[in-house]
Amino acid sequence: MDFDQLALYANLALTWIGFGTVVGLAAKAVMPGRDPGGAIATVLMGIAGTLIGCAILQYFSEAGRTVKPISLEGFAVGSGGALVILTFYKVLGGYWFIEGEFQPRRMRRRRRRRATTAYDD
Repeated sequence: MDFDQLALYANLALTWIGFGTVVGLAAKAVMPGRDPGGAIATVLMGIAGTLIGCAILQYFSEAGRTVKPISLEGFAVGSGGALVILTFYKVLGGYWFIEGEFQPRRMRRRRRRRATTAYDD
């Protein structure tokens, strides 16, 4: 492998990582509610969503046509793929559905303490 091919692969990898980060942030901005993942999960979901979305679009497009992630259609299918992955991540993480009668701590409501005032007559 010569230097030109290595530089091409490094550029391609950095493009996918950068674009996946943007797509992951856009998907988290669109999805309502708190998310269980952090920054690394956002990047990984964006990259995986972009890969899956662009691969599906490439599969169903006409022969000889290349789908690039940095385009309007690449962003659209990447965001859709990231939203699907984020939805599965929330479902599998137990964010929306709780099994059994156990109520996790984050779902409990705290009671407010009322200030007691002493009146002197």
